[in-house]
This record gives sequence, structure tokens and C-alpha cells, in this order.
Amino acid sequence: MLELIICSILTILPDYLFRRYVQGKRIGHEITFFSVWYELRWGITLCLLLAVSLITTVFYFHPSTKAANSVFRTTTIMTEDSGRVAEVYVGVNERVTAGQPLFRLESAPKEAEVRTAEAGVAQIEAAEVRGRADLAQAEADIARARANLQQAQDERDARVELFRLNPDAIPEREVEQAQVAVKVEEAALVAAQAARDSVKVRLEVELPTQLATAQSELERAQSLLDRMVVTAGADGVLQQFALRPGDIVNPMLRPAGILVPDARVTGLLAGFSQIEARVIKPGMIGEVTCIAMPWQIIPVVVTQVQDVVAAGQIRPTDQLIGVEQMAKPGTITVLLEPLFEGALEGLPRGSSCISNLYTSTHEALQEPGVGGLRAFGLHAIGSVGLIHALILRIQAALLPFQTLIFSSH
Repeated sequence: MLELIICSILTILPDYLFRRYVQGKRIGHEITFFSVWYELRWGITLCLLLAVSLITTVFYFHPSTKAANSVFRTTTIMTEDSGRVAEVYVGVNERVTAGQPLFRLESAPKEAEVRTAEAGVAQIEAAEVRGRADLAQAEADIARARANLQQAQDERDARVELFRLNPDAIPEREVEQAQVAVKVEEAALVAAQAARDSVKVRLEVELPTQLATAQSELERAQSLLDRMVVTAGADGVLQQFALRPGDIVNPMLRPAGILVPDARVTGLLAGFSQIEARVIKPGMIGEVTCIAMPWQIIPVVVTQVQDVVAAGQIRPTDQLIGVEQMAKPGTITVLLEPLFEGALEGLPRGSSCISNLYTSTHEALQEPGVGGLRAFGLHAIGSVGLIHALILRIQAALLPFQTLIFSSH
């Protein structure tokens, strides 16, 4: 409507003034309701052409959208295992801090697993104590075997020396028996050393491995038991949290609630038409007005333009996807941040806004070799942004009345 009024001032009004004061035609006589088209046909035609061109230029070079929101993240409160709720520590809409317990599932089987794992660790630790005692006994057996071997060797040497000096003083059979006794004691020493090595291997290799396995099993059991207590992952407020003792919680089918982390609004996400993809660039200046902050115009800047359109997203399934299922065009997602720090303070998360972006032609006008016609066009593109800025202010002024009075409840 505003564009039509402006265009009519430049086309229909001069046409009427020419016919009224140059040709002498008067309203109600030569210019009537039925002859207005014929009498003002040039002005009406030029007005329509100029209005269409102006509207196209304004909306193309200065994009506008009502799909601008202060999006925020939520965290689903769910357990890693299914179970029945035993205790609930917080209430509905309660503010929580990170790490604060929210509720606990029944954990009797998990506690039994922890006790079993602790008993396994204690059993292996006791085996280590027995192993050290066995090692001490094996060392004593080796010392005894060495003493017996030394005694047998001394007795053998004495008999051999005696038999060498006087063969008739001792039978040869006793010399052979002494040599056999030495071999027996040597074998006993080897057996004692082997027994000691076996105890060492068990004490230094087998038992530490078994102890590490048992401790890992204890840690696993303790981890499963700890998972029975669900804690908050961040500071925030609980929403839709109505658990009571006895309720069944399933991570796939029934979450416990939603946690809205504490955060302030630092930017907006806006969706613009795909036809404006070549116009919208990071660094563009824009303005927004939000329902939750009536009669306020907030300057923003484009910080990021998403280079993909959600309408073309696919994921592997067991069915082929027909392209006609993607016929509805998606939007260009743009991240807007306030030009001044704290401009969005007080804006509730999830609020809906109206956003305008404005194409700047200043840099293009500063380029060397810009012709007069191109300079005129660039000035015109920059100037018509005022129309969109005025429209946004009219929308901001009427938004409370439109929302409270004229919208259907």
C-alpha cells in the first residue's frame, strides 16, 4: 500500500493535474467513476509498472521475513537404563545446578553386583597375602635344600678323600651312595627353586592381572550403580518434570522431563526466501522488532549465512526418496546478532520477531570507474531501503494492536 501511494504521487497525480488544468477536464463531468480508467490510463499504467518494479526492488535488495526467532537449546532428562523410580529429589519447574541429583532408580540388583565385585577384589587381595607367605616358605625351602646339598657334598668329599688314601678303610659302595645323595639334594634344590619361581609368577603376574580384572569389574558395577542416580547436566530450570516414585522410566519411550539451561539471548535465527540467497551476505545491517518487545526497533548485523537449505536434507532409510517430496522450497537460514551489546536483554527465549535486512551500496559507489547510470541505480537501491524501514516501523507500531485486538484467540 505504501509503495502504491508513493508511485501514484509520481504517476497518477501528475496525469490528473495535466488533464484538469491543461485539458480542462473536471471530476464529475469529463472524469467520472466510469471514465477514470480511460482518462487516467497513462498514469494508472505507469503507476502499476512503477509499483511492481519498486516492490520487487525493495523486497529483493532489502529482504524481509517474519520467520525470525530467538531459538534456544533444551536438554532431555533421560536415564541410560530402564527402571522404576525410587526417589525424586526435585520438584516441577525447580531451578537446579549442574551435577545436582534429580531422581534415583531402584538399584538393589546393581548394589548386589557391587558387593559381589568388592568380595572378588578382597578375595584376590587375600590371595596376594597368602602368596607372599608361600614365597617366604619357598625361600626357606631353598635355604634348607642348599644346606642339605652342602652337607651331602662335604660327606661325599670326605669319603672320596678317605677312599683315595686308603681303599681298604671304606667300602666303594659308600662312596657311590654319597655321590647319589649329592645328586638327590641337587634335585631337591632345583625343585625348591622351581616352586619359588612358580610362587613369584603367581604373585607378580597372575594375581595382579586377576586383581586388575576384579577392580575393573568393581568399577563397572559401581558405574552402573552410579547411573541409577540421574543428575542435571547444566544449570537451568526443569520443565515438564512430573516424576513420582513408582513411575517407569524408559530412555527410548518415556523421558523424565526437559531441562532448559540458563542462557541469555545473544542472537536470532531468521529464514529468508531462497531468491534472496545472492543478496544476503555476512556483514549486512538489519533491524528487527519482536512481539515480546513492542514498539522497539533493534539494529542487528548478519554474522553467518547457512550454506545449505534444510528442504534438501536426506538420510538413509529403507525406502527411496522421491524428489517430488521435496517440492516445498526451504529458506536461507541467517544468524543475526545485535549491533550493540545488550540490545536483546530481556527478550524471552523462543520469541518471534520481524526482520529486515538492508543492502549497502556504499562500497560499490566508491569503486573507480562507476558510470553515472550505474551510480544512479546504486543510489536508488540504497534509497528505497527507507521504504522497508518505514514499513517495519509501521509494523512495530501496529503489532501490539494486531496481536491483542485483531488476532483470533
